[in-house]
Amino acid sequence: MPVVLPDASTLPLRAQTGKTWGRSRDVSRRVVLSTLTLLLLCPLMVIYFWLACTHYQCSLVAPYTRLSTLFHAADPLFGPILRSQLPQPSVEAALLFAGWLVFQGLLYAFLPGPVGQGQQTPAGHILPYKVNGLRAWLLTHALFVAGSSLGLGWFSASIIYDHWGGLLIAANLYGYGLTAFAFSKAHLFPTHAEDRKFSGSYAYDLFMGIELNPRFGQLWDFKLFHNGRPGIIGWTLINLSFAAAQYQQLGRVTNSMVLLNFLHAVYVVDFFYHEDWYLRTIDIAHDHFGFYLAWGDSVWLPFMYTLQSHFLVRHPIDLPWLVATGLLAMGLVGYYIFRHANNQKDLTRKADGKLNIWGRPAQVIRAAYSTSDGKQHTSILLTSGFWGISRHFNYVGDLLMCFAFCAACGFDYLLPHFYFIYMTILLVHRIQRDGARCTAKYGPYWDEYCRRVPYKLIPYIY
Repeated sequence: MPVVLPDASTLPLRAQTGKTWGRSRDVSRRVVLSTLTLLLLCPLMVIYFWLACTHYQCSLVAPYTRLSTLFHAADPLFGPILRSQLPQPSVEAALLFAGWLVFQGLLYAFLPGPVGQGQQTPAGHILPYKVNGLRAWLLTHALFVAGSSLGLGWFSASIIYDHWGGLLIAANLYGYGLTAFAFSKAHLFPTHAEDRKFSGSYAYDLFMGIELNPRFGQLWDFKLFHNGRPGIIGWTLINLSFAAAQYQQLGRVTNSMVLLNFLHAVYVVDFFYHEDWYLRTIDIAHDHFGFYLAWGDSVWLPFMYTLQSHFLVRHPIDLPWLVATGLLAMGLVGYYIFRHANNQKDLTRKADGKLNIWGRPAQVIRAAYSTSDGKQHTSILLTSGFWGISRHFNYVGDLLMCFAFCAACGFDYLLPHFYFIYMTILLVHRIQRDGARCTAKYGPYWDEYCRRVPYKLIPYIY
């Protein structure tokens, strides 16, 4: 049953009210209920996974078994045990998190870097972005190594691991606050009002976001900053801190931890090296800024994407060298597919389709589309190379890398494999969203593309 939408005249001035490509506008009751479920369950899931790793050796079953047994037995220890096992706030962790945000904000604002252009928005805007992420990543990690016990010894290299519970509390507070601010800003002082989307459901708008590109000034972009800076720069820094914690416990770092740190670093450094390319991906070009990105970048990304390093602190694993070499090769093959597939699409558009791919002229569909201001535009849909195998063969590379990350932790526990399971669900969902968006944007041109490239991800399977 569709949600009843408010009359267009009641929506804030210049919001998109017609049928436009981009984020979903008309949402069903089922979608709204799913959104409410995610708003409730996602924070609880992160806390549960933290509790499982911190107090139950990363077993996903043990916390439920023990706590439910105490609860059903009406044991008076249930409350005290639960409270003692939940993450606790601390002044040190709050200051550490606040300092981290301020430092990354200063780097984003003042560190020199080129200015890249994003993809055209549904309202016709082409926005500039400051792409200094690689410099920020290098400077951050150099300062961490130099100042920590790995260098001058001003602080322990395991500082992030040591304050992990308090940081979880601080990150949640910030994520919720940022979500509320983004929701209010979209109504009161939007950056580009005509690129907003209102669904008629407060829950859906809160979760998926209303503004497409909320900003302070010309270049300070909420999405690029929160995903790329405190989130992804933090990813490899967290892994490094957890490796330091393992060294403190064992007097050495296992090859599985080294492999994990290396493969994650390859992925992250590639992200920043090609940050200009990232401006034209779904995250920046199509996702609006709500709980999904605000809380997700603040909490979900740093705490759930690094589960493998947390696991390896609790369960140090020395892989047989043949296995480690095989996983390294799998991760690098996945990276090759991921990078070269994306490069093929980017280079084809820059060359207006006039180039060779795999030794043959690129095969393309020249598509037309319109923006909500009524202007007509053209684009190119590539149907050869990796993009002739399937519509999202780059995701095959993503999933190979994800599997290598998780397999470095062995197969005795489910928890470290959550990332692969989650990314599979996320990417399949993105394929569906992208298909709906491209159908709305390109119409018959997309139908022709789907005819030429019938498989969405893996040939003959999906």
